[in-house]
Amino acid sequence: SRPSFYIDNCKIKFSENKVKLEKLADSKKQNKQKINWIKLTEKNRIPLNCKYYNPRVTFDGINWWISVGIDTDYKEDFEVTKTNGIGIDIGIKDLAICSDKAVYKNINKSKKVKKLKKKKRRLQRRVSRKYLKNKKGGSYCKTSNIIKSEKELLKLNHRLTDIRHNYLHQVTSEIIKREPKFIVLEDLNVRGMMKNRHLAKAVQEQCFYEFYRQIQYKCNWNNIEFVVADRFFPSSKLCSCCGNVKKDLKLSDRTYVCSECGNTIDRDYQASVNLCNYGKSIV
Repeated sequence: SRPSFYIDNCKIKFSENKVKLEKLADSKKQNKQKINWIKLTEKNRIPLNCKYYNPRVTFDGINWWISVGIDTDYKEDFEVTKTNGIGIDIGIKDLAICSDKAVYKNINKSKKVKKLKKKKRRLQRRVSRKYLKNKKGGSYCKTSNIIKSEKELLKLNHRLTDIRHNYLHQVTSEIIKREPKFIVLEDLNVRGMMKNRHLAKAVQEQCFYEFYRQIQYKCNWNNIEFVVADRFFPSSKLCSCCGNVKKDLKLSDRTYVCSECGNTIDRDYQASVNLCNYGKSIV
């Protein structure tokens, strides 16, 4: 678990670029009291002169973070949305395909992420070789060089995670800014997909749960109805023109060809259209 500790909310104080934490220095001398004031990397992120709730300090392996809760005035905005609903099909080839023909690519296929992943693999091999080199009997000796390499690897992992989450925020915010009436997402069996050894890594890197979470809370903030389609709804196998269900559709078939009406369409785009129609029937 992540190491964290609670601070007394009556004693915590903030300035523009510092935070005061009690009990770091118990002495009442002025020069000792300066130890209690810790410099913050980010300035003006926490409002001053207000009551703080549940202040906590956490450590993620690299940086120390402080978080507090405050009271704010909440105003609900019930303006009528302008556009129709949006169905979103999420996958591995592309992150999201929307029913309004907007396609968001997989960030893990970009040059920047591929370069970082290659660097990560090399670092992992380097750490593994150092452990084998310093093996004494049945136990492994952790040297200062190993600790240094592991910290470098941890920084790289954090950077990859931040790039992926930042991209998800950009995609979800762009979808919400179009002000749809509703948004429909399919309830995927991610746990079952993770059991497939050929797809597990790609599914994990796509961060489907984080995408769901961001869309859901941003819909609540902007008064947009969020609909989750049933897990067994045949969004990819259902023809968007005649309603025929193609039961023998494989995952390798990227283009859907209907045997009844001859409709030829990209399977991911058709899934998003079917999800949009599903949302209309529910709403």
